[in-house]
Amino acid sequence: MNSTAHVRHRRESAGPGFLDSERIHVVAVAATLVWLVAFIGYPFAYNVVMSVQEVSFGNLRSMARPFVGLANYRDVIEDPLFLRVVGNTALFVIGNVLLSFVLGLALALFFDRGFPGAAFLRGLLLAGWILPPMVAGAVFKWILATEYGVLNEGLSLLGMTGTRIHWISDPDIALLSVTIANVWYGTPFTMILLAAGLATLPQELYEASALDGAGRWRRFLHVTLPLLMPTMLAVLALTTIYTLRVFDLIWTMTRGGPVDSTNILPLWSFLYSFELFRFGHGAAVATLSMVIVFVVAAIYVRSLRAEQRL
Repeated sequence: MNSTAHVRHRRESAGPGFLDSERIHVVAVAATLVWLVAFIGYPFAYNVVMSVQEVSFGNLRSMARPFVGLANYRDVIEDPLFLRVVGNTALFVIGNVLLSFVLGLALALFFDRGFPGAAFLRGLLLAGWILPPMVAGAVFKWILATEYGVLNEGLSLLGMTGTRIHWISDPDIALLSVTIANVWYGTPFTMILLAAGLATLPQELYEASALDGAGRWRRFLHVTLPLLMPTMLAVLALTTIYTLRVFDLIWTMTRGGPVDSTNILPLWSFLYSFELFRFGHGAAVATLSMVIVFVVAAIYVRSLRAEQRL
C-alpha cells in the first residue's frame, strides 16, 4: 500500500469529518471561549460581585456575604488617599506611555537602518525585558539606594553632586524614580512592536519620495508616520493597559511609599485586601481600574476604525 492510499485509509477508518475544517474551527473557538470564561470572565465577575458585598477575613470563605450595594465604592472615593492615588496613577501612566513610546520609536528607527552589530544590541535591550518585574525592581532598588547605590556613587565620583540623593525614600522624587525604572523595563517591548510595524512598510514609497527630493525628516513625517499610525495606536493602547496593571516592580522598590507617594491603583487594591483585610474595598478599587482599562481599549478600537475608514 503506497503512502497516499495509507493516508486515505486512515481518514476513512477515523470516520467522517476526521479533518473537517468546519469542525476544527468550532472546536478551536469553543476551546478559546472556555479559556476566556474560566480565566478572565469568571475572575472578573467574581471581583465585581465582591465589590458590592461586605467581605472580611471572617466571611471570605463563605458565600453568604452581606450585600452593601455601592457602599464600598463610596468609601473608596471618600477615602483621603483616593485623590492622591488617582493622581499618582495618572502621572505614572502618562510618564511611562510618553517616555517609552518616544524611546521605543527612536530605537526602532535606529535599528531599522541596519548596521553591523544591530542584532546583538537589540538582543541586549530585550534581555532586560525578559527579566521578571520583581527582579528588575530589585536591581533598580540597588542602583538607586541612598548609601550604597550605584547611581549616587557614580554622581559622587563625577563631582556632579555633593550630597546623597534619596531616590526612592524622598516623597518628592520617588514616583519619578519608579517611573524611570518602569520605562527602562517596558521600552524594549514598545521597540519590538514598532520595529515590526516598520518592517511592513513598503520600501517603494521611500524610494519614490527620495527621487522627488524629500529628505529623511520629510520622509519620516509624510511616509513613516501616516503608514505607521495603526501600529502606533496599538502600541499606545497596549502600553497604557500594561502600565495600569504594574504592581511587582513598584512593590519591590517602594511598597507604595514613602507616605504613599508611589501608591497607585493596583497597589492600593492589594493593600486594602491583604493588609487591611477589606476585600470588598479592594475589589472596588480593582473594578475601577478595570473600567479605566476598558475605556482605553474602547478608545483604541474606535480610533482604529476611524483610521481604517480614512
